[in-house]
Amino acid sequence: MTEWIAHYGLFLAKMATLAVLVLAVLAVTFRRRGGDSDRTRLRVEEWNARYRARRRQLHLATLDRKARRAAHKAFRREDKSRHRASPRATAERVWVIDFHGDIKASGTQRLAEEVSLLLDAAEQGDEVVVRLESGGGLVHAYGLAAAELDRLRDAGLRTTVCVDKVAASGGYMMACCADRLQAAPFAVLGSIGVVAQLPNLHRLLKRHDIDVELLTAGRYKRTLTVFGENTEEGREKFVEDLENTHALFKAFVAERRPALDIEAIATGEIWYGRQAVENGLIDAVITSEAYLLERMREARVFHVALEQRRGLAERLGAGVSQGVERGVQRLYEVLEASRWQRR
Repeated sequence: MTEWIAHYGLFLAKMATLAVLVLAVLAVTFRRRGGDSDRTRLRVEEWNARYRARRRQLHLATLDRKARRAAHKAFRREDKSRHRASPRATAERVWVIDFHGDIKASGTQRLAEEVSLLLDAAEQGDEVVVRLESGGGLVHAYGLAAAELDRLRDAGLRTTVCVDKVAASGGYMMACCADRLQAAPFAVLGSIGVVAQLPNLHRLLKRHDIDVELLTAGRYKRTLTVFGENTEEGREKFVEDLENTHALFKAFVAERRPALDIEAIATGEIWYGRQAVENGLIDAVITSEAYLLERMREARVFHVALEQRRGLAERLGAGVSQGVERGVQRLYEVLEASRWQRR
């Protein structure tokens, strides 16, 4: 028994020592990072080399050992020939950035910084491709995001927006800033309209003898409220503001896509990719992957992204969140599969 206690005590001592060392390393790491106010890093990847390497890897997997050696020699000759025929310094360049929008267009600041970098790096003849996904959101937030894309156009850079899933409402306002707009066959486009809604609890509060006093200076400082009694005049003014915002939205789109019949399209409706091209909302039906593969045949394609460096706690939290999300998704898939199996 005494020997067991001694071994157990030694084990605890080792674990305590290990814990102290780990905490010391973490403390030093956090202290060093604490002085770095910039928590972003720039990642630039040339996709031509990545796709060429994967294509070759797939080809080699189908060959025997002798044929594989011959293929390696052929690849080396191909690389030398490519460098002689098309000097890398003078090749046409395509810059790819991504925007995934939420209701607040939270990625706008990162988009602005990426645009600033491209305005410095891109040269005449280069193309900027924006892979955009957004269902829209707050007017002022997406107005700013669209203005950031306009900077590329104003600088004379050729811009292409690719939509694989959705660019609706504020997302479409951003998309139409490009010289060329294209989307996947079933991508959702349009929704050129404005919507606002809010509950009103005035009658509920009145039944419980609760008064709400709303004091304003200015006739239309507050038109509709959640707790106060709304008036017909307030409703009319609220609708008038919505109509004014809609008019600005339509004018913005019409200026950038003059061939579009804006009055027929700006009804708040949505169209899928093939319908959108027929109605003039987009210029072509093609996925971003297919388009970028086409461009790789004649240009060097670079993906540019400013990434947020996350701390240890953030990484652990993200890992737990992703694990829970995968578990819920898996449970949903199992339930769906069992539902179909019962039929």
